[in-house]
Amino acid sequence: MGWQILAKGSWVPLLFVDMRIIAGQLRGRRLLPPAAETTRPITDRAKQSLFDILSPIIPDSNVYDCFAGTGSMGLECLSREAKAVTFFESDRSALKLLRENIAVLDVAGKSTVVSTNLFEWFGKAPGGGKVDLVFLDPPYRFLRERPAELQALAAVLAEKHLAKDAVVVFRHDTADRLELPPLTGEDVRMYGSMMIELLKVRS
Repeated sequence: MGWQILAKGSWVPLLFVDMRIIAGQLRGRRLLPPAAETTRPITDRAKQSLFDILSPIIPDSNVYDCFAGTGSMGLECLSREAKAVTFFESDRSALKLLRENIAVLDVAGKSTVVSTNLFEWFGKAPGGGKVDLVFLDPPYRFLRERPAELQALAAVLAEKHLAKDAVVVFRHDTADRLELPPLTGEDVRMYGSMMIELLKVRS
């Protein structure tokens, strides 16, 4: 799951978020949360609502968890019998906790961790067209500061990585909007200041 640090000059006490697997084989197992000045965790209510929608496509699926943080979304998929998850995370502190979560849950055999720059990796990766579900959870500021890179990422995903009828879960602040062609909206959910868009390749 992605997370953000407050703008420079803003300091608040260190926050640790209670995170857990909510369903499946690993139900109830605790996860090590991201530790930073602040985080934008997905609540259990929002996570449950989202996975109620996604549950039919998760078993035996291949999943990308982009900007994975400590892995909450991808690990939830593995608990629900996804075939494999590739986690993309370059932040060192989050990466350490992500790897610990994978080890503690004993899912290393179904997990791949990519620790290089996500935009660069997708720019070079050959693709394969076999990914059924993508969690795209960038730091919220990226929609304002790096929109072109997010749009290029969406285009590469659609062209080289997504299976037919694959779903991209795009999470961001409700105050921000960004079109990601050729992906188009299938559903939108609001949870307070958080928006979750379910996107597919435009037919």
